[in-house]
Amino acid sequence: MFIEAQKADYSIGMMCRMLCVSRSGFHAWRVRGPSDRELSDELLIEEIKRVHKDSRKTYGSPRVHAQLRLDGIRVSRKRVERLMAREGLTGMIKKRRGRTTISVPGVRCAPDLVERDFYPQAPNRLWAADITYIRTWEGWLYLASVIDCYSRRCVGWAIADHLRAEIVVDALEMALARRRPAEGLVHHSDQGSQYVALVFSHRLREAGIVQSMGSKGDCFDNAMIESFFCSLKKDLIYRSSWPTKAAARTAIFEHIEVFYNRIRLHSSLGMLSPERFEELSAGKTLDTDLIQKDDLVEALIP
Repeated sequence: MFIEAQKADYSIGMMCRMLCVSRSGFHAWRVRGPSDRELSDELLIEEIKRVHKDSRKTYGSPRVHAQLRLDGIRVSRKRVERLMAREGLTGMIKKRRGRTTISVPGVRCAPDLVERDFYPQAPNRLWAADITYIRTWEGWLYLASVIDCYSRRCVGWAIADHLRAEIVVDALEMALARRRPAEGLVHHSDQGSQYVALVFSHRLREAGIVQSMGSKGDCFDNAMIESFFCSLKKDLIYRSSWPTKAAARTAIFEHIEVFYNRIRLHSSLGMLSPERFEELSAGKTLDTDLIQKDDLVEALIP
């Protein structure tokens, strides 16, 4: 309270008169204990700090609120926002990204079979892929990733200190070994030189995968993987500094395989992690091919 904080510099009587507060009311406030609401706020703040810490300090109020809900704590989102602001707890802030896509003039690209519809009705129907960069004290590393658009799960990835086509082939090989998709899966990417390389398109054909590419220079044509990299950078890359490439590789492995795929809540999945969403959707008796994804999310959320 203002009067309590300023009583060393100003008289209590004068401040009470200026603020239209009675002296008796002020003294009664001083001896009165905290209200039930204040006590409840203090308990809730501890839970909020726990969730924020467990998220590696990456969650803003929407995901903190969602995790509290999953933990059985019923509270309004506005109250979570207010208490997080009071405690100075925030999520990560987006930064501008650099350029890793290098197109090859005169090379024929695959058609856009997705047309910005990144919502398949089952796993292993549509994968999205791209490359981003990571700075270390020893130089640059490049991360090629493949995500399943159904669950946002990162199903394949590879790290290298070059941008040759091998990096995207290695990421694809990891995804194929893990998921073993049926023929007809669509692999969507930009028109970067790695994805138009003959060695990559040949491997796709061998696996029975149909290649798709967005238009040149339009991030919205590959929005799903762009969102994945945005989260990765906000949650990890922009917050870290690695003295060695080996340290960066270890951190990225742990972040993708332990945190992103298994723990991090996704607003597009009804605040479930990719792994949990796949587990629950696989256990549904409903035919997920016949219902909308938003309906499935509603059915899965407690």
